[in-house]
Amino acid sequence: MNQQYNEEINNRKFVGRLVYSVLTERRCVREALKLFPDTQDKNIECAYHALVHYEADENLRYQDIEYKEEQNDYLEFIAETLTAGKELPRNVVADYEDYYKGTATLWQNGFKGFVKEFLRFINV
Repeated sequence: MNQQYNEEINNRKFVGRLVYSVLTERRCVREALKLFPDTQDKNIECAYHALVHYEADENLRYQDIEYKEEQNDYLEFIAETLTAGKELPRNVVADYEDYYKGTATLWQNGFKGFVKEFLRFINV
């Protein structure tokens, strides 16, 4: 049980660093998503879907600077919390629960799988 807990904490820290790498433009969203661990941790799944949402809003982010700043702050909060190995607040996790089906397994079909899941995520 202790080993599983340590793995969960390490996965959160890793994902927090991935989110930071997107925010600092050292990695694109797609690259970061491909590196997410396959886990049942709702905190990691929340970060995963927050990044998908971030990517989907790219045009809106360029048009509305306030929205961009809010979204960046939100992702920074997620990254900071996960990098510390902590759980996200329940309301933050609950915001994405409709989309939880896992993380890395969604991309098994490569780019085609990415497009299919992305369209499902934005309800097209």
